[in-house]
Amino acid sequence: MLWKVVLAVAALAVLAAAPAFARTEKHVVHGPALEGNLQGNSPDRTVYVILPPSYGTDGDRRYPVLYFLHGRTSTAEEYDGLIPFDADLQAAGEGSHEMIIVVPDTDTLFGGSMYTNSPTSGNFEDFIARDLVRYVDGHFRTMARREARGLAGHSMGGYGTLRIGMRHPETFVALYAMNPCCLLPIGASDPKFERMSLEDAVHGDSRTLVNFELATAWSPNPRNPPFYADLSTQDGKPVPLVIAQRAANAGVAMAAQYVPALKAMKAIGMDIASADFVRPDALAMHEELLKFGIPHRWEDYQGDHMDRVPDRFRSVLLPFFAQAFAGARP
Repeated sequence: MLWKVVLAVAALAVLAAAPAFARTEKHVVHGPALEGNLQGNSPDRTVYVILPPSYGTDGDRRYPVLYFLHGRTSTAEEYDGLIPFDADLQAAGEGSHEMIIVVPDTDTLFGGSMYTNSPTSGNFEDFIARDLVRYVDGHFRTMARREARGLAGHSMGGYGTLRIGMRHPETFVALYAMNPCCLLPIGASDPKFERMSLEDAVHGDSRTLVNFELATAWSPNPRNPPFYADLSTQDGKPVPLVIAQRAANAGVAMAAQYVPALKAMKAIGMDIASADFVRPDALAMHEELLKFGIPHRWEDYQGDHMDRVPDRFRSVLLPFFAQAFAGARP
């Protein structure tokens, strides 16, 4: 009988000593903010939740949360393949900088929402800042407060990070935009898009998808089917109102309106690669933040739009947020 007790104690000791690992869970989150959009994009979104190593072993511990937004014409699943979130979180956890990472899928009919509220594509800004945060705080052991929430993203997700962050400073304490796009005003598109059918547009090339993505996000028109948006040209000529709407949604134009919100952030980070096609956008935003005296971490590094993202997520982004979350309490 004694030997059974000894074996049981030994087994428990082995289990207690077994290493804990980060793990990825897939959830479907219903977003009331996305209901009824004219494009028919589903309000039920796949969300990847990456839990830190100690989450399954320390039932009393609560964690800060990093929300990460993917780029256009992509998905959360693709970014989960590009960036080894669980392995990165495992490595970060070994340094006691544990957090939960949340990666929502925000793909739409034209490959992206610009993380903007639109009756056509859906209120994706509200989905991220309200619906998703509410779901995560309600289903996981989070530190459910601003001081323990960060927002980051790549490319269009970088734009979304800055946009949502400056408009919701009560929700997020720190922002990091990796290779952000769409920060400079975008002029009129090719008039050829006026002659496109919905089917041709949906199956068009990248330039086509971007044109209709911007139109449905920034110049929606519920009375203008089948796109339910106003294009930037009419009869081959630029439409001043649509051009103005595009300019108003540029990150550099928005920054001046949200200086107090940006200054309220504990930390802001932004970077750009030397051979990145969105380099002018990031440089302009960097200069705009400097102009208004908004403190931020800035890095101009060697690479292109994608090649350094996985490495920099682990070596730059996670330490950045670990420092931003330092001192946060449940």
